[in-house]
Amino acid sequence: MDLRRLSIPKPCSLSIAVSRPLTHVTSTAQQQQELHNRNQQQQPPPPQSSNQSLLKWVSSVLSKQSLDPSKCKLFLPNLSPQEFDTLFFSIRSNVNPKTALKFFYFASQSCNFRFTVRSYCLLIRLLLFSNLLSPARLLLIRLIDGKMPVLYASNPSIRHVEIASQMLDLNVTAESALGVQIADLLVHVYCTQFKNLGFGYAIDVFSIFSNKGIFPSLKTCNFLLNSLVKANEVQKGIEVFETMCRGVSPDVFLFSTAINAFCKRGRIEDAIGLFTKMEELGIAPNVVTYNNIIHGLCRNGRLYEAFHLKEKMVLREVEPSLITYSILINGLIKLEKFDDANFVLKEMSVRGFVPNYVVYNTLIDGYCKKGNISEALKIRDDMVSKGMSPNSVTFNSLIHGFCKSGQMDNAENALEEMLSRGLSINQGAYTSVIKWLCINSRFDSALHFTKEMLLRNLRPGDGLLTLLVSGLCKNGKQAEGTELCFRLFEKGFTVNTVTSNALIHGMCEAGNLKEAGKLLMEMLQRGLILDKVTYNTLILGCCKDGKPEEGFKLKEDMIKRGIQPDNYTYNLLLHGLCSIGNMEEAIELWEECKRTVFGPDIYTYGVMIDGFCKADKIEEGETLFNEMISKKMELNPVVYNTLIRAYCKIGNTTAAFRLSNDMKSRGILPTSVTYSSLIHGLCNIGLIEDAKCLFDEMRKEGLLPNIACYTALIGGYCKLGQMDEAESVLQEMASINIHPNKITYTIMIGGYCKLSDMKEAAKLLNVMAEKGISPDSITYNVFMDGHCKGGNVEEAFKVCDRMLSEGLSLDEITYTTLIDGWQSSTITNQDNH
Repeated sequence: MDLRRLSIPKPCSLSIAVSRPLTHVTSTAQQQQELHNRNQQQQPPPPQSSNQSLLKWVSSVLSKQSLDPSKCKLFLPNLSPQEFDTLFFSIRSNVNPKTALKFFYFASQSCNFRFTVRSYCLLIRLLLFSNLLSPARLLLIRLIDGKMPVLYASNPSIRHVEIASQMLDLNVTAESALGVQIADLLVHVYCTQFKNLGFGYAIDVFSIFSNKGIFPSLKTCNFLLNSLVKANEVQKGIEVFETMCRGVSPDVFLFSTAINAFCKRGRIEDAIGLFTKMEELGIAPNVVTYNNIIHGLCRNGRLYEAFHLKEKMVLREVEPSLITYSILINGLIKLEKFDDANFVLKEMSVRGFVPNYVVYNTLIDGYCKKGNISEALKIRDDMVSKGMSPNSVTFNSLIHGFCKSGQMDNAENALEEMLSRGLSINQGAYTSVIKWLCINSRFDSALHFTKEMLLRNLRPGDGLLTLLVSGLCKNGKQAEGTELCFRLFEKGFTVNTVTSNALIHGMCEAGNLKEAGKLLMEMLQRGLILDKVTYNTLILGCCKDGKPEEGFKLKEDMIKRGIQPDNYTYNLLLHGLCSIGNMEEAIELWEECKRTVFGPDIYTYGVMIDGFCKADKIEEGETLFNEMISKKMELNPVVYNTLIRAYCKIGNTTAAFRLSNDMKSRGILPTSVTYSSLIHGLCNIGLIEDAKCLFDEMRKEGLLPNIACYTALIGGYCKLGQMDEAESVLQEMASINIHPNKITYTIMIGGYCKLSDMKEAAKLLNVMAEKGISPDSITYNVFMDGHCKGGNVEEAFKVCDRMLSEGLSLDEITYTTLIDGWQSSTITNQDNH
């Protein structure tokens, strides 16, 4: 970068004058005038001759070196606050400030005497005049925070105005220096002891005094302006500075702070104008002044002017500081000028500056944001070589960089290192890593970091919590999800409805309906608002658990709470009723659904058609199907497949193929389920070759036969006793990487048992065990039946023992098979004898 070619445009001039009154105190001036008028009206008259005895008494007490409490107790009951105020004012020149201070504390604390605001203000002035600054400051603080009994004339919100006004009213021309001291004290106290109230009070006091031509000292002006800029009250700071310039001669510090305020506000031209003005006034800018302007230029992307100004400061023999270089590097990094930033870094080293944390972290953060993590790590290594251990800012930037470049393992390790070192971690770093861990199903690690967040009183975002809770539930970790929610509650954090719904859904899916109910009650006590999704989730859980009656109770409850059931609610309840074969109530609910505003949708029809088919009422199912057609509803493969499967099950393949053809004619492509049902139907009536033709048709349609299709074909061959053909199909499955399942093996075992080939059946049972497929009660019952029909009841009982050893329950079919086998064996033995 050739700095000699840089140029700065001619700065605009800026007059140091009040462009407008301070916005915070536009109403305060009126309040001050009203208070002033009221004070004048309420000002007690000079002491009359009848009060001369009291005057002497008060004077004798307050003028002495020590306080006599006994005398105080005698005359205090005879005085009103206003009377004392008059007497105190008249003898002010003879008062001993220390004795007066003791008297005020004694009277207020022991006698609960309420002095007027003017009396307190007068005492504070007397203390300051005697150079008793600390007692004066403490008294003022107690006066402001209400720890002294005071007789105020105004409401509490403008008491600071009343105090300032009384101070001004007591001011006399001969005591101009004391007026400045008073202004200093008031401004400083409001800026420090009462900054929690905001800087408005300090600004009001400043405005009240400046309007009367009394300005705080230059030191206090610097302090006030600096306080405002640090508190980001930049606009107010600018207005205060403009007012200050009417009464004080700004020095380099005041100018520098004002320039910083203009830069923070984005008024860079005004800042440059002020910079020029201070030079014209013969005030030499220092390194802070230059840094403020350079920073303002960099923030506005005016890097060339910033570098030009840096060269100008060198010519003026003002040496750039580490902060100067840090500002320039930060400006270059924001514009992604990394080569220029490295050039400045080298210049720093040549001038003997060692980069600090700010410089290193600025470079690291810039590279990380650009996605250049390798360069960021080089800077980190250089930083470590200089004896600087990466801090929180460094690690947070690196984690961002690792996440951006997809190096999530490194991001996780960095986060773990931060935890082990006790470093402060920002929410973004946690969120990035936890989200990635959830997406990659590493929920234990995600939960670990989430708990660490909570330990640091950081609340994960709602989206992240929902993602984590859903993932935990899908992985069977509902207990961990529940524990996480209760940890949030313990921290005083809320769990939103979406997250709680995800947890309740997970618990219902796992069959933990009772636990879901308990969790719901706990969440309701903590202010959770139930929505339609919550109710539908619970209804789904009830219906899956075979308890649709509980689902109906929830439906009534949701209506009471003003939440109307929707299609999904009705579909869930209808499915629950149909699943347990309660078609009578299902029909009643169906009729109710038809009366709703939305009415049944395609899924509602599908549930009812499936229910009728499972209840062997296919005609009613097809009636609803035809109703859908007459209503011109958009049909889908699921509805067709339901009817096709039902017809195939009862051997009516003609009706099944009619529906299949109708399906195609409407442009609805058959699915693997369609073909597996048709293949199963054909095999059930012995039409194996026709079934095999469907395999070819599937492939032409771009569908690969699945395990259900192959199992149906094997079943057909087994029914015909053609086990060689069944074995061939099994081999074909293996060649295309389709693995037989429990149903496939059970059908094959059944086929061999029918042929009394128990040896081959036993082999297949062992193959199942070798492949990790556990036989169930149906498999064993088929195998047991083969032994019984072959007259080998003893082996059948051995199979029964095996079932029990594997934890399987003996069902009705098991007992019936054994009894029939035993009876047949007994009859056979009797016939033989």
